[in-house]
Amino acid sequence: MVELGPELRRRRESAGYSLDKMAKLVHFTKGYLSKVETGRTQANRELAAAYDKVLEADGELIAIAEVQPVRRKPRGMMGLPAHTRHFVGRGPELTALGAVLGERQNIKVAVVSGMAGSGKTSLAVAAARAAADSFPDGCILFDLRGHSPGMHAQAPAETAYHLLRSLDVPHDLIPADADGRTNLLRDTLRNRDVLVVLDNVRHADQVRPLLPAEGRSRVIITSRWRLPSLDDAWHIDLDALAPAEALRLFQSLLQGTSTVDDQDAAAIVAHCGHLPLAIRIAAARILRGGWSARRFLRRLADSSTKLAHLEETERGVSAALAVTCDLLPPEQRELLGLMANHPSGSMPVPSVQAVAGLGPGDTDLLLDGLHEAHLVSRSEDEQVRLHDLVHTYAIQYVRPAEEVSRPAFDRLVDHYLAAAIAADELREPERRRPETEASLHSEPPFEGSSGALAWMRSQWPTLVRLTDLLADERCWQLALAVRGFFFQEKLYDSWIHMHLAALGTASGNPAATAKLLNGIGMARLESGQVAASVDCHERALASFVEAGDEAGAIDASASLAWARMHQNEPATALEGLTAALSAYRQAGRDRNVVITLRGMAFALTCLGRLDEARTHALEARRSASTSIDVIRGIACVAWVEYRAGATGRARELYAEAADLAELAENGYERARALTGLGNLAEQAGDHDEAAVWWTQAAEHYTHLIPAIVWEARAREELTAE
Repeated sequence: MVELGPELRRRRESAGYSLDKMAKLVHFTKGYLSKVETGRTQANRELAAAYDKVLEADGELIAIAEVQPVRRKPRGMMGLPAHTRHFVGRGPELTALGAVLGERQNIKVAVVSGMAGSGKTSLAVAAARAAADSFPDGCILFDLRGHSPGMHAQAPAETAYHLLRSLDVPHDLIPADADGRTNLLRDTLRNRDVLVVLDNVRHADQVRPLLPAEGRSRVIITSRWRLPSLDDAWHIDLDALAPAEALRLFQSLLQGTSTVDDQDAAAIVAHCGHLPLAIRIAAARILRGGWSARRFLRRLADSSTKLAHLEETERGVSAALAVTCDLLPPEQRELLGLMANHPSGSMPVPSVQAVAGLGPGDTDLLLDGLHEAHLVSRSEDEQVRLHDLVHTYAIQYVRPAEEVSRPAFDRLVDHYLAAAIAADELREPERRRPETEASLHSEPPFEGSSGALAWMRSQWPTLVRLTDLLADERCWQLALAVRGFFFQEKLYDSWIHMHLAALGTASGNPAATAKLLNGIGMARLESGQVAASVDCHERALASFVEAGDEAGAIDASASLAWARMHQNEPATALEGLTAALSAYRQAGRDRNVVITLRGMAFALTCLGRLDEARTHALEARRSASTSIDVIRGIACVAWVEYRAGATGRARELYAEAADLAELAENGYERARALTGLGNLAEQAGDHDEAAVWWTQAAEHYTHLIPAIVWEARAREELTAE
């Protein structure tokens, strides 16, 4: 085989050209031509083509160049940084990167993006080291300084120059212009097996000209931005670590030299948001900073001191987040600051519209920018989530001044109040609700009754937090708006907490005070606190009378009667419920009529007046207009039949109630009916069947309270015998 270098020299000399003259004609340096002709450097196709044209070789030199074997060094540069021995987890991400670097021949670029401190570089280095043997021409990493404070992001031409020099391309062969450099880089990578890690990329234009178009070379890019315009790349979004992996990282960093019990360790990594950077700093503070784990945990648990204690001289969570936030356009930064007014780090898109005071289109565009910067994550369920540390940072450093934040918070409160009232109205149209002028300030956050219920189930913790922050009438209005939901979902502790918080804001308003006290009384009763329930309902009745609210007074009297019944005063309860029934019939409050009929049936059953009890229970069943009242009506009749000894009829009714409750996805009522079936089996002496029914009941609701659930009380009596 003819060697290209000596052949170029032979033909040049035959044509009578000096080396100096030839260099000028082919536009390469004289020194480079000398190295090629003497065999010290392998010629590339471009040089062969230039010689071929000047020497009029009719393509012969190009043909020789194309069949020249590629010279390989024994091993290319291994420029990757050391792999930390504290790297844990990230199994799926490593697998995905391994596929890109290996068998996925059509994918040449992987983008690893995530929020500051999520461990992007560590992951890229781990993946590159694992694949190093597949890239004999070199594995190199370049920091493009896209997120370095006080430094300009590195331009593609500068990066291309450094890459070419790392690949042993002589300085005098590297063009001065940007296009020339990037063209030469892509051509060089085409003929080599090189793995390049481009770290800290700010935007796609920083790297797009550098990416290989063909060949075996691969590129891993790390960035705090998602870089969606790199369409042909394989994108890996890096979240915080899973809790178990975060704990393993923390324990690995402690190196067994500091004793932190498992509970404290789990709490520390949770307060770090399972973010690797924060966990590393926390471990270092405990290991070398003289902090006890318990004392450091107290600082992390306090949102006002958390970020300050996740800072060191050379690294810090706040410093890292500041770099990202400082690169945001002003309008995106302002939205992030306004979102800090939300009491939770997770919120539906309509609530973002409300706090921003913007229309849907403008809000979406700004959220897209924050999502791309990994400062929020936006999901298909229309939820926007801020990492806990991002939320804390936004509160302390990004939230606008009070004159801007206060109106934003007021819009947010109005949004949640209007939405909660609308949701309650969709679910129970007959309920009395507080009057308010609150507006959504957004698109409707849900559609239909099922959408309203789903919204309430996702947003009730936010509603509870808002009542802790409010000091005006919207606090008690919000508490009353969610009472029905709390009753349905059996969220007694939050129900009581929210209403107690609202009582202070209802001072001087006896009607509002009465409604709150009545609600607290209902929650106390449902949670088995019968005596406390009686006290609340008595106080509520007095406040309703003071306010001149006759309808409210009837409600309080009826609720008090239910509490008296569970206080083993069925005669007193029957008297109060009878009076309430008459008032409800006269007022046309049909739903309350149905509820009161059931209460009277229970009271009459307690008094042994079973025929009257059956009559009232059947009327309640016939008059029911909602699925929940139908189920409760059937269960009420079943209870009367159980006490009457009509076991066959009771069994049929409890089975029907259980089936309907399953269709309605109401675990509480299904558990109650299944408990009734278990009681019937136990009463018949079939202990095994009873155990099956009771076990199934516990699978749907774990704790039916005997003090207020007749079936649970009967089971207690049966098993005590």
